[in-house]
This record gives sequence, structure tokens and C-alpha cells, in this order.
Amino acid sequence: MELDYVKLKEIKPALAGYIREAQTLMNKSVIPDEKTVHDVRVLMKKSRAVLKLAALQLDEALQQRDAGAFREVGTIMSSWRETSVQRKTLKAFRKEYPDIFSRLSENVRLTLLLEKHESVTEPSVEMKAALEQIGTLLHKTGYRIRFQSMKMVDPKLLIKELEITYSMITDIYVSCRNNPKPATLHKFRKKAKDFWYQLYIFRPLNPPVVKSLEKQLDSLTQNLGKFNDLTQIIKVLEYNYKEGKNPPALDELIIKFREAQDRYLAKVWPIAYQIFCPGQKLVNVLGFKLLVI
Repeated sequence: MELDYVKLKEIKPALAGYIREAQTLMNKSVIPDEKTVHDVRVLMKKSRAVLKLAALQLDEALQQRDAGAFREVGTIMSSWRETSVQRKTLKAFRKEYPDIFSRLSENVRLTLLLEKHESVTEPSVEMKAALEQIGTLLHKTGYRIRFQSMKMVDPKLLIKELEITYSMITDIYVSCRNNPKPATLHKFRKKAKDFWYQLYIFRPLNPPVVKSLEKQLDSLTQNLGKFNDLTQIIKVLEYNYKEGKNPPALDELIIKFREAQDRYLAKVWPIAYQIFCPGQKLVNVLGFKLLVI
């Protein structure tokens, strides 16, 4: 597929749209539910990824301020989601391995993770302050972007930035493929998400191929996310293998976690190889022999 001329999606409308959507979601209820928290955090990650793409072509001070605001919103909301995700993950394992959990009924850390918090109809003082802070951050950032000129953004430079992102992720992929440490895998997931969200701007280059890539990256990052969820649970449980020192049921539970992590990675590697194989060029991944913008 070759085109004489392709117009990319514009940066400013994309950012403005993400912010408006986040504001709409936050205004739906007094206390944001789990889905709202997840969706808003995704919108903040999308905003940061797109902003990174055009960073060198924008006012540096404004760009850093906006990126900081997006990061701050995500950080404020992160703890609201982590606990519920960990509880849901553990409940699924308890359903599959009830005998193991029955033998760990006196494990305080595990019991606390599984404990369901009472639903509330009004936000606490702390949450109310956090919600007001999020509202202010979104409003001010949206206002700044509204009046920031982005008409002179060069699409060729955007492609170069995407190539830089792609090359960096390829290196991270090779590193974690050879030594799959949780920290490296987490970094791979975060950067793969950046690449995924940045691809949206380039969808007009080859819509079917780019949409297919987005779907593959969604699967890849979801499985890496599930791997990381279990890593975080293991940390919260403060598990450390010591021969003969841990309750056998706890060692067995961790083995079940590791088996699940193995399955998640088994789904990650074929996709990662297909997209980020060393020596592969971005233009080939996007399905173009030549990019003319």
C-alpha cells in the first residue's frame, strides 16, 4: 500500500479530547467507581504519550507542566485502583484453589488484601480534597492546551520520535527477553503503552495495519499488567523464599502465582517478537515501503 499524501491526526484535538473525556467521567458521580478510575488513568497515559511525541516541537516549560499534571492525576488515582485489582485477582485464585487459601486463613496480610471495604456514598475529607485537585489539574491543563499553538507541528519529526520510541522498546524487549526481571518487564509494559497510544496519531498511514498493531499491543500490555499485578501482591505479602521457613501453603500459593505469570509471558513473547524483533524497521511494521507525509 502506497499513498502520495497522508495527513496524520492532529495532536491538539487529541489532547483536548482526552481531557474533556476525563472531565466528563469525573463528573458522572460523587465518588468515581473502579471503571472510571481505570478509564481516567488510561486517558492520562494517552495524553502523556501523545505529548511526548511532540515534546521537542512545543514550548518546553508548558509541555513539562502539562505532562506533570497528567502524571499527577494518574498518581493520585493509582492507590484507588491497586487495592481493588489485587483483591479481585486474589478472589479468582481463591475460587480456583480453595484448599490453599483455607490453609492460609490466619495469614494477616492475605486476609487484609481479601477484605472488602464497605461502600460509601460520600467521599472522605482526603478523597474530596484529591477530587478537587484532579478537577483543578484537568481544568488548568485543558485551558493551557486550548491556547497553545500546535499548528506548526512537523509530521516528519513526529515520525522520527515514533521511531525513537520504537527503537528504545526494541532494546528493552531484548533485555527482558534475555533476563525477564519484573522491573524490566514493567518498564517494557509502560513503554509499549506509550508506543501503542502514539500509534493513534499515525492511524491514517495504514488504518487496517495500525489498528491490528493496536489490538496486539493491547493484548501484550494486558498480559504484562497481569504479570505485574501478581508481582505486586507477592511484594505486599512480603514473601521471601527461605527453605523450610515459610508455611508450605504459602510456598504453594506463590508457585501458583508463578505458573500464572509463566502463562502470561507465554502470550507476550510471540507478539513482542513479531512487533519488536531486532533489526526490524518501523516502516515495515507499519506496512509501508516509503512514508510520505
